[in-house]
Amino acid sequence: MAGQKIKPPITARAGKGRHRVHAAAQCIGSDILLSIWGGTMPHIGSVSITQPRPGSMHPKQLSATSSVYNFTGHKDEAVARLCAEQVAAACDKKTVAVAGFHIDNASSSDIETIMKNVGTLCAHVIKKLRKRP
Repeated sequence: MAGQKIKPPITARAGKGRHRVHAAAQCIGSDILLSIWGGTMPHIGSVSITQPRPGSMHPKQLSATSSVYNFTGHKDEAVARLCAEQVAAACDKKTVAVAGFHIDNASSSDIETIMKNVGTLCAHVIKKLRKRP
């Protein structure tokens, strides 16, 4: 590992306006550090520590198990967990995701749009990670 070159982070975004989400993925050795943020006040609200594992129903298909920490008053767990589990399972790598997305007085429609954009964002990140040697 000594002298190993660190590659620049992979970046991606999805959505428009206040529903836009951003991500940066950094490969650290054989692991992945993923940051997801957006809205009107990006921050660190939740952290998901995720490990790939064989699926319960289909052992040949990878799944993932997470432990999540939410900072008091934050509800970013769904974003952190979704991205970390998808990336870990798709890339077969331990993944830590840090997420923070905020829109004042978000409606259920806002949350639905954000989560749709997060799904698109994860797909972009996975596609870019898989292209890396």
